[in-house]
Amino acid sequence: MKKQTGEVELSVYHLAQIKEGTVSFGDLTFFVGAQASGKSLFLQMLKLMIDRHQIFDNLALNAYDWGGKFDRLLDMYFGESMSGIWKPETSVTFGGKVYDSKSIMARQGSKGASKEEKVFYIPAQRVVTMSQGFPRPFSSFEVGDPYVLKSFSETMRVLMEKESSNGNQDNIYPKTGKMSKPIRAQLDASIFHGVSIEMDRSSGRKRFILNVGESRLPFMTWSAGQKEFMPLLLSLYHLIPSGNSQKKETIDWVVIEEPEMGLHPKAIQTVMLLALQLTQRGYKVVISTHSPVLLELAWVINSIKEYKASPDELFELFNVPKDPAFRKIFQSVVNEKTINTWYFHRDQDGVHIKDISALDAGSDNHEMSNWGGLSEFSGRAVDIISNIASHA
Repeated sequence: MKKQTGEVELSVYHLAQIKEGTVSFGDLTFFVGAQASGKSLFLQMLKLMIDRHQIFDNLALNAYDWGGKFDRLLDMYFGESMSGIWKPETSVTFGGKVYDSKSIMARQGSKGASKEEKVFYIPAQRVVTMSQGFPRPFSSFEVGDPYVLKSFSETMRVLMEKESSNGNQDNIYPKTGKMSKPIRAQLDASIFHGVSIEMDRSSGRKRFILNVGESRLPFMTWSAGQKEFMPLLLSLYHLIPSGNSQKKETIDWVVIEEPEMGLHPKAIQTVMLLALQLTQRGYKVVISTHSPVLLELAWVINSIKEYKASPDELFELFNVPKDPAFRKIFQSVVNEKTINTWYFHRDQDGVHIKDISALDAGSDNHEMSNWGGLSEFSGRAVDIISNIASHA
């Protein structure tokens, strides 16, 4: 794939199981591949490259001390015993510059470097950030827990503390001024089904409560999908400001790991709508996924672009009313945005990252036609039924 103007590239060489690979990020970028193929490591490396000065300061602020040792820093950032991902021959290239362990650690030249977080990272383990129905503070995690998990949880905790201390009402969802009405309607239809969420203080400790009729349900009794989506909901509150602001000023990137976890396909479509809205607001969005639904949606959008069809086709795809808010999102993604897809392919000598952005189901390239393995099972199922029917 030819790199588009304004796209950012990250290359890694001999990082953990990844033998080599270069990813060019579009406005919306998908990562696919089997478990333990290095997708999360690659995404965490992206955040480290962009936010490293802010990360170093935040670790120090929370009394973490790596003593200038790179292996200890890796364990604190990626997680306990993860320093082995970096080998003597490992290197990372970002923004045209090659980084080794010394240049990543270097503070020289950091004067004037941004200390604001630019990459908002929503980890796959986000549900564990909720303790008794409220986000955990950074300090409640173990030293060896991944940094992105602790940072995400702390951001959500601060957001909720700020909301409550400003005298805002304790209703969390639905909440006027947070997201547009048609988006809230899709969330209600696919995930919350008429229930509401509020901040409960009756026990002396803040927690989220689900209101279902006359019942007030604590977090652990919620459905798996509702529990998984709650941190995503708080993330949207963080990323989509109230008022006229398009985006949170300091943040340029949003990384979402496995947004489909615990969700019905209809709810996954709603999550895709939300991802498209984030791109329309100016964020670069990166999603790692095991869901064929998300890539089917990406395939249709790219096909609409290829055949110069109307963005209005997306109203039928998402089965949403022809509301101006949706039309604005659809026109933006079709006319202005790029969608890239990368497959983390494991072979005998390690993982290689391959461009499958065309998502061409008719391609002779097996990795392309099966969308990195996500549609392979469905293809075999269709072949078997076709064969049975032909001999019936």
